[in-house]
Amino acid sequence: MKTVPAFLVLLTGCLVLIQPATAEETWPSWRGPRGDGSSPDQTVPLEWNVKEHTVWKTPLPGKGHASPVVWQDHVFVVTAVEDRRELICLDRATGEKKWVAIVLNSPRERIHRRNSLASSTPVTDGDHVFVSFLDGEEMHVAAYDFDGKKQWEKRPGVFSSVHGYCSSPILWKDKVIINGDHDGDSYIVALEKKTGKKVWKTMRANRTRSYCTPVIWTIEGRNQMVLSGDKTVASYDPDTGKRHWVIDGPTDQFVASLVYNGDLLFMTCGFPQRHMLAIDPRGSGNVTKSHVRWRTRKDPSYVPSPVSIGKYFVVVSDSGRASCLEAETGRLAWNERIGREHGASAVTVQGHVCFVSESGIMTVIKPGEEYAEVAKNELGEEMHASPVITRGQWILRGAEHLFCIGAK
Repeated sequence: MKTVPAFLVLLTGCLVLIQPATAEETWPSWRGPRGDGSSPDQTVPLEWNVKEHTVWKTPLPGKGHASPVVWQDHVFVVTAVEDRRELICLDRATGEKKWVAIVLNSPRERIHRRNSLASSTPVTDGDHVFVSFLDGEEMHVAAYDFDGKKQWEKRPGVFSSVHGYCSSPILWKDKVIINGDHDGDSYIVALEKKTGKKVWKTMRANRTRSYCTPVIWTIEGRNQMVLSGDKTVASYDPDTGKRHWVIDGPTDQFVASLVYNGDLLFMTCGFPQRHMLAIDPRGSGNVTKSHVRWRTRKDPSYVPSPVSIGKYFVVVSDSGRASCLEAETGRLAWNERIGREHGASAVTVQGHVCFVSESGIMTVIKPGEEYAEVAKNELGEEMHASPVITRGQWILRGAEHLFCIGAK
């Protein structure tokens, strides 16, 4: 039986997905229901041991850096097996595979050493799951039902990048939206969920590769789809694709998504210059000189997306230095080395921030004026995908397995 489709409500200025089941049962997209890595779960263990707390562990074929997504008793994950790009559905309770769909067969594209051929996280509305890959020189977007049957596939534009592809789709009302920033005529495109028909396509100005997944909030009555990339930070109307405001720079290439604390937006980048900015999102037009509230260049991240929690903005650099800043002012509370290479994006749960290194070590800290490490948990495999939390359990993608960790 199919689930009732999700519907959207606006709560405390943020986009929140409300499902027919409880929020703890679903993680429908990259970085979760709000797109910012936050979880309301009150029972997932902050300290765990992979030998004692593994509920199930399922081998995954091929390779992929995309995060899994969860809807009630379904877990979806994508992978690349040689020239095949696959969508896998697993049983949430047992980890057993329900079905595997071959999305496409396509030659291997050139990728960065930290990328994969399956780095785009799927998104689901409870009826269908939407996936995206690179097919030769074109972006490929497809929709599947929960039985693994393809509903449609589209190629909404060309895509060229020396670092490969990793654009994750997002959902807004009846639309699938995806970022097509690349080394060519860059764009953002919205497709109709039911048919894949193009609803709008907004061209970008600077023809520059970036990999930021947009996040949507409603701020003082205005729907804002915000992303960095194309040598800018910008806000668009997700219904029409028209731009609200733009900030020039502060660098060329971006990966990390923005977060919002109900007052300010926070971004971190990048390449070749590194910055962290706090932005007032209430402007219109070019707001480069008027709406940047603070800026720092000390240990920002390029790949890992940050988090906002309470009065703090927290980030880990790619090299493994974590920073906790006062969100309102940018004042640095602390800066601490917590490990080595980090690529996964942080999550917040139970008032804590959880970072995962590429070596598979989860560091749990309590944000505050002093560094407070609560736990270090080791998965035992490399980990490039961002963590998922549902029903008091972690769903973690390692290099070779998908793990469910928590209370049995």
